Amino acid sequence: MPVDIAELESTIRSAFSVTHLEIEDQSSGCGENYLVLIVSEDFKGKTTLARHRLVNEALKIHIAEMHAFSQKSYTPEQYDALCAKST
Repeated sequence: MPVDIAELESTIRSAFSVTHLEIEDQSSGCGENYLVLIVSEDFKGKTTLARHRLVNEALKIHIAEMHAFSQKSYTPEQYDALCAKST
């Protein structure tokens, strides 16, 4: 069963204080392979593994319906630094 981007966005925004969010359906629109980039203050002081566990827990119902799921999770400061590097 395909996962809807709007459902993913709603779940993420209700679970975290999101300052930036990108959701990409990498399955050509069939809703079975997603990449999410989440920027949130909630990730401060947490390791990458801890952040991924938080996101996986929040999205576990949706992830169970996907073929593949990948994520990038940053604090606002990390994301700003990443953006500054790429310009």
